[in-house]
Amino acid sequence: MRKQYAQRGERWIAAEPGHHYALRLSNRSDRRVLVVLSVDGVNAVSGETASSDQRGYVLAPWQSTEIAGWRKSQREIAQFVFTDLADSYAARTGRPDNVGVIGMAVFDEAPTIVPQASVEQSRARADASMPAAAVMAAAPVQESDAAQGELQRLGTGHGEREWSPSRVTEFERASDLPQQRLQLRYDSHARLVARGVIPRPRRYPRVADVPQAFPGDFVPDPPAY
Repeated sequence: MRKQYAQRGERWIAAEPGHHYALRLSNRSDRRVLVVLSVDGVNAVSGETASSDQRGYVLAPWQSTEIAGWRKSQREIAQFVFTDLADSYAARTGRPDNVGVIGMAVFDEAPTIVPQASVEQSRARADASMPAAAVMAAAPVQESDAAQGELQRLGTGHGEREWSPSRVTEFERASDLPQQRLQLRYDSHARLVARGVIPRPRRYPRVADVPQAFPGDFVPDPPAY
């Protein structure tokens, strides 16, 4: 897990160009939840400009899983990889405005009311098949005005395809509004230091291992040619 840094109510991670990453999703409740996942303002399942009313990943009670890329089909993803802004998936599809942020909108499932007479029939149907609807599958010092105006230089690219099976299921939201919203921002380590998100390392003067009171007592060697 990448180390997170906090600044002004936001959480940040340091990204390294060329590094692949995965997002770990955990459901810590005893009911199913829907997670709509946004990367750089793009829905990670559908590729649409992200909105909380779109498709997402359904997690079973207490389930944890990792999402390592853009969903290409029920069998494959394209890896998440940190890259230059111009090479990010969002920028290459004409949507660079929200590069540098990962978001999740979490929805509870609406309770299901089943008439007593049809309970056994419903169980039989559930055992036979799973109906379809949503895809399932799973990282200060005050800035100057100039620093705040700088463009985000890293984004998430559309990496190589890899095997990542998923399936389709139904999910009815308990509310049109998410029960929880989470946001994580990222940028290069150097730029996070410049923003004051990561503290600058302290520089201490070099101290001799064995300090001498009279270091000039003997003749030094001449400079090398």
